[in-house]
Amino acid sequence: MVTQQVLVLPFQVRVLAGKPNGVEGPIRRSRDDEIIVHYPRSERLSALRESRYDFVQNNTSANTGFNMTTVRKLPMPEGREPGVVTFGVCATSDPRIDDASRSRCRNIAEMVAGVVAKHVKMPDGPSVQVVWSDVLIDGEQQADIVAKQFQSAGVDAIVCAPDTWAFPQLTLMSLLSHFPKDIPVNITCGNSAPKPGVVFAHAMNGALAQNGRLVALNVGSWPDHGPNPQMSENTERSLSDWCYAALTFAGLKGRRIVVFGHDSMGMETALAHVNPTRNVFGIEITRLDMKLLADMLEKQSYDAKELGELRGWIDEHVGERLEIRDKGDSERFNQSLAMYLIVRDLMEDLNAVGGGFMSQLEWGSDHRGIPLPVADVMESLFNSSFDHNGEKPPLPYATEADMQGVLTMLFMTWLAGGTPPLFMDFRKVWEPWEIQALAKETGIECRGDEIWSQKGFVDGVNSGSASFNWAASPGSSAAECMQNVHLPLADEFYFPGGGNSVNFVSPPEISGIAARLAFSAPGSRFSMVWDEARTIALPPALSDAVCRTSTSTWPHTFICPQYASMSEYKQYAPANHFHMNWGLPPARLQHWMDMTGVLSATPWNARPAWIEGVDRPKPLKHIIEGR
Repeated sequence: MVTQQVLVLPFQVRVLAGKPNGVEGPIRRSRDDEIIVHYPRSERLSALRESRYDFVQNNTSANTGFNMTTVRKLPMPEGREPGVVTFGVCATSDPRIDDASRSRCRNIAEMVAGVVAKHVKMPDGPSVQVVWSDVLIDGEQQADIVAKQFQSAGVDAIVCAPDTWAFPQLTLMSLLSHFPKDIPVNITCGNSAPKPGVVFAHAMNGALAQNGRLVALNVGSWPDHGPNPQMSENTERSLSDWCYAALTFAGLKGRRIVVFGHDSMGMETALAHVNPTRNVFGIEITRLDMKLLADMLEKQSYDAKELGELRGWIDEHVGERLEIRDKGDSERFNQSLAMYLIVRDLMEDLNAVGGGFMSQLEWGSDHRGIPLPVADVMESLFNSSFDHNGEKPPLPYATEADMQGVLTMLFMTWLAGGTPPLFMDFRKVWEPWEIQALAKETGIECRGDEIWSQKGFVDGVNSGSASFNWAASPGSSAAECMQNVHLPLADEFYFPGGGNSVNFVSPPEISGIAARLAFSAPGSRFSMVWDEARTIALPPALSDAVCRTSTSTWPHTFICPQYASMSEYKQYAPANHFHMNWGLPPARLQHWMDMTGVLSATPWNARPAWIEGVDRPKPLKHIIEGR
């Protein structure tokens, strides 16, 4: 319908153009040719309450006592899900410089905006929104104009790209006074001398740090001269790393994770720290009882046709590697698949960005109740980038309702641009002497130059939440991943409800960050224990021997940290679970920790405090505060 401007009067509605749709009853025309609609007294309140029109001008009503001044009824948004993150790019400048230099400033702002749009995407695929202003911020008046532009565009993070000297307090500081103190701010400039923007960048960085405001300073490189300079690849990478941290910080505010059950088996990592999670990350935690899922399974609250399609997809891609002994096993496996469809729909209804499932003990292990099938395949599907419907974004999902685990995977998945997370038990650390002894016992010749014999590794193993993507190398198709997957029957001693586990061995040379979020109740503070890591391969016979020392029917990923020794790693890295994403540069994680106040925990003796080209520059604010 056409939006119409209306004015609420005491006993009538005045429509400035046309008759309101759906309005019945007597009308008359005023001498100004406006339509006056009269409502019976009994219908007046209902008419006002249900009106679909925008109120742009109102009078004070003596009858209601309300001062209805410029009241608008907002339309329903087109989509229910939160929108993408919006970056605003601006440029400060000096009103005294020549027109050619001012034109160059505008071109640089546009160039920076293009770099952000080119490199930065939301974890579910679409590019972020990028807006830029051609109003050069010379002083307070321009700062107010750009602030209104950014506010109108819904800007979530700000990038300032100066190329000339400017007046700090009159320009960027005046702009930022319009925005929340925690809005992510980046200053990206070339190391140019002519005007010089880099001097302003340092002055501005110092002023903001002194004021207690976090800013990321990216002193990069582009040509000193010419109207359309292009930034270097390193400058682009540094800027995009910060942008991924900013979109994770801003984009997860107001989002929610949905967890079924309570703290599994009384584990501390499964505790929902509701207020700290809300206050630090802006994330809400929705708790649902597992009874709801059990009831919906019993009521068959899923599309039976789609369940058949999902089972057919499994049969096609896994085939005889799906262990089924009889009709009962087949029905229990179908229940596991139905759980995925039910929980998926519940998650979509709640716009959830992550979740978890308690499982043990009440769901599938407690004989006092009715044990139900394991949720392993459900959890693996959530963490994968595909299912029976094709490609989809991974939705970080934690087994055993590990709250800190799902938060870890959520943050790292967003920071990595949507790569699938891996949920693992920190099952066993194989120190060099120990794996060498097993190799000798297995009849494997150890040359001594293998990474596993030199440094050792961790056997990461947990059937729940094992993303199918980790059964093959990054970039592999769904079919390539699934051809390496086995679905053996679950251990009936631990899981009398039955169902099927997930089993594979991850390939070598998958690089990323292995980490786990920790929480300190006395300080109400989160920290991230992390290290760069990669997967390694063992000789087949040795790999089989290692798998048999734990649960051979579960997935195994052999993780070798970059800097931690095995004695350090087994002491500090685990909280019974740990997690890994590929394609996650350390700088992105560090920028995000700067924004959230999460402490970086890297107690590895071999890791330098600063690795050029890997780490982000430490914020000046932290340095002068003595952090």
